Amino acid sequence: MTKNLSAIVLSVLLSSALWGVQIGEDAPAWTGTELADGAQVNFPQVLNGKPAVLVFWATWCPYCKAFMPYAGKIRADYAEQGVQIVTFNALERGKGDPKAYVESLDFPLVAIAEADDIAKDYGVKFIPGLMVVDGEGSVVYRRGWTDLPAGSKVAQQWDSEVRSALDELN
Repeated sequence: MTKNLSAIVLSVLLSSALWGVQIGEDAPAWTGTELADGAQVNFPQVLNGKPAVLVFWATWCPYCKAFMPYAGKIRADYAEQGVQIVTFNALERGKGDPKAYVESLDFPLVAIAEADDIAKDYGVKFIPGLMVVDGEGSVVYRRGWTDLPAGSKVAQQWDSEVRSALDELN
């Protein structure tokens, strides 16, 4: 009986390590460098007690490119509640110009440069990594796997899921 319990505990621990931070867990603290100006950003302090949408992205990712305009609309629609978009350039692999990409988005966001280590701490293996955290930094939404192709349909789905998570916080 003890062997079976040990196997179950080990399985749960490995699963958590494999899949990273999950809904209901506190997101790991981090310190990153703002892409635009090199300023230091600390989490969860950056939240200022308000929810945020966390987006792990790369310039080459078609799913990221499809979702980012929706992130801008979410930011605009939830600005009165203080919701921020906090983004992490991860898994870039030297394929693009992250700073130019962020500047082209034309909406306020926090953009963390070279965030591979943060992505690893969060268990983000595929991008976009997409999460919503409450004002204390607890994960209330994490994007699931999809077999939909990149484009407006999947971006609209994620937009709806993020908005539902944010609405539940109010």
